[in-house]
Amino acid sequence: MRHLLPILIALTTPVSLIAAEPSAVKVQRTGDTFEFFAGDELITRYHVGKSLAKPYFWPLNARGDVPVTRAWPMEKGKPNETADHIHQKSAWFCHGDVIPEGFELKTRSGDKHVKGVDFWSEGRGHGKIVFVSSGEFKDGVRTGNEWRTADDEKIMDESREITVRNFGDSRLIILDIELHATVCPITFGDTKEGSMGVRVNDSFRLNGPKSDGIVTSSDGSLAKAPAKGTLPMWGKRADWHDYSGTVDGKVVGIALFDHPKNPHRAAWHTRDYGLMAANPFGRAEAGFPDTKGEKELVKLAKGEVLKLKYGILVHAGDAKTAKVAERFEEFAKERR
Repeated sequence: MRHLLPILIALTTPVSLIAAEPSAVKVQRTGDTFEFFAGDELITRYHVGKSLAKPYFWPLNARGDVPVTRAWPMEKGKPNETADHIHQKSAWFCHGDVIPEGFELKTRSGDKHVKGVDFWSEGRGHGKIVFVSSGEFKDGVRTGNEWRTADDEKIMDESREITVRNFGDSRLIILDIELHATVCPITFGDTKEGSMGVRVNDSFRLNGPKSDGIVTSSDGSLAKAPAKGTLPMWGKRADWHDYSGTVDGKVVGIALFDHPKNPHRAAWHTRDYGLMAANPFGRAEAGFPDTKGEKELVKLAKGEVLKLKYGILVHAGDAKTAKVAERFEEFAKERR
């Protein structure tokens, strides 16, 4: 009888009290997108069309198909929609000034502050990150990209591996990025415009109407709506930032993780209007408080490779209820 007790308890326990295992992640390619599902729920689509300025994730959904990033400009007409910074498409990786040493740029950026190629904005003379190859595996996809000038000339290669994990109340997208200086030496310019970025849902941006948005930093600092101007965590180094608030009556959020073994730790370009970005390349000229005394730029000799690892955690609830700090600690144990 002693051995039958666990079985009897399981049989008499209401189904609602038995925790279901999170659904496995499924990946499928549809045209120029890779789609990631948890059961029947779409987690995200990764867009890689060759006409794009750079690959991006959209939508990014919390459990229950609640979108945590801005829909514009991919989809227009949302309530209280913002229409600024057309280059900030949901979630992406790039940098605003990539300098190909010894490489003649025929077309220069329209931004006079950019010394090389601007992959952040989509202004005059911007570069493009072009998808060229892929290979799928169980819960992710490996892609190859070429970083090209405005004249479509390659200056750098990139290998990008995307892995998606479903924890039930949260989903983690892991990006393993390798930047290869295959063409020439590369210098990553000193600008605040970079690099692993997201643009959050307009409903909880800190300066939005009726927003209850909160930005939380791993260093303990907070910023709450309504807020305008420079946030207390802007330009500071931290392991992670989280942006959360209410969308259609549900509290959701999105966090960015900077892996602790990245060779260049990020200062944060996080704004009241909904931008959150981890920037490993900004130095004195970027204006970040934590890098104001730093002048040595990140450089790659020809043939060298820079490896970076970031996480995007999409979750129900705020940073505390979603246990963002604990999820980061798990992420930090991931091998690079």
